[in-house]
Amino acid sequence: MLFFEIATLLPVALLIAGAVWGGGWVWAAVLCITVLTWALDHLVRGAAARRGASSEFPAGTGLAVGLGVAHLPLMALAVWAVGGASGHDAIHRLGLLVGFGLFFGQVGHPNAHELIHKPARWMQGLGRAVYVAMLFGHHASSHLRVHHVHVGTADDPSSAPEGMGFWRYAPRAWAGGFLAGLRAETALRARARQAPPAWTHPYVGYGAGAALCLALAYGIAGAPGVLAYLGIAGYAQLQILLSDYLQHYGLRRHPGPDGRPEPVGPQHSWNGPDFWSSAMMLNAPRHSHHHTHPSVAFPALDLTDEMPTLPRSVPVMAVAALMPPLWKRMMARPLARWRNPHEGDRQT
Repeated sequence: MLFFEIATLLPVALLIAGAVWGGGWVWAAVLCITVLTWALDHLVRGAAARRGASSEFPAGTGLAVGLGVAHLPLMALAVWAVGGASGHDAIHRLGLLVGFGLFFGQVGHPNAHELIHKPARWMQGLGRAVYVAMLFGHHASSHLRVHHVHVGTADDPSSAPEGMGFWRYAPRAWAGGFLAGLRAETALRARARQAPPAWTHPYVGYGAGAALCLALAYGIAGAPGVLAYLGIAGYAQLQILLSDYLQHYGLRRHPGPDGRPEPVGPQHSWNGPDFWSSAMMLNAPRHSHHHTHPSVAFPALDLTDEMPTLPRSVPVMAVAALMPPLWKRMMARPLARWRNPHEGDRQT
C-alpha cells in the first residue's frame, strides 16, 4: 500500500501548499502529477507487480474512503484559491486550476469509481458524492447500469469504436452517458413492485447536488468562484472522458450464435502496466481484470499476457488522444493485434 499512499497523497499535500502559499508550490503540484509521473513510469517501466494483493485488503478501503472524504473540502479550497481572495496572481490561479483539475480527474475519479463498486451503501453514496462534486454525477449511473453491461458494443456511449477521434467522442460520451444512465435508472425503478417516490430518482440527487455545489462556490467567492468551479470540474471531466476513451478504443464484442454480444473478456479493455501512474490511479489502468471481476478491490487487480496493453502509459496516451492523427498512428499496430476478426459493425 505504500506506493498507493505516496502516489495519491503527495499531490494532495502539494496542492494544499500551492493553494495556501502559491509560488513554487503550485508548479510542484502540477509537475508531480505530470512530469514526475511520466519520469517514474519511464524509469521503472514494467516493474509493477503483475499480481495483486489479497482481495481482502482493509488498508485499500481506508485509503479510498479517506480520499473520498477529502474530496469535498479540497474542491472548496480549490474554488477559493482559483476564484477567491487567495491573493494569487492570474498565472498561479491558472496553474492551480490545472493542478486541481488533473488531481480530481486522475485520482479523484478512479477513487470514486472504486467506491461506487463497494458493497456498502454508504461507500457507494460517497463515490456518487465525489462525482456530483465534479458535476458528473450521472457517471455513477451510466458506469454501473450501462457501461458494465454494454461495454465494447454500440450500445455503450463510453466505448469508442475504431477510427473515432477523441473530440468527436467526448460530446457523444457525455450526452450519451447521461441519457443512457437516465433510461437505465428509470427502467430499474419501473420494475420495482411499488413505485418509489419521484424525488428518490438518482438523477434528482445529481441535479440537486450540482446546484448545491454551485451555490457553495458562489458563497465562497461569488461569481468568480462559480467560474472557477466550472473550470476545475470541466477539466476534471476531460480527464475522465479521456480515461474512458483510451481504455476501450476499438475493442468490440462480436455477436454470438444467438445474436447477443460475447461475454466480456480480458481482450475487451486496454491496460497500462506502468508503475507510478497505476499507483496514482489506484490500479485503474488494470482495466481488463476490473471488467471481468468488477467487485475485486483495486489492490488485488492483476495483469496477464492475454490483456491488451497500451503502447505507452495511460497519462502519455491521454495526451496523444488529444491529437487524433497521432493517437490513431500510435494505436494502429496494437489494435491490429487485438482487433476482433469477426467484428462487422466497425464505425469510423
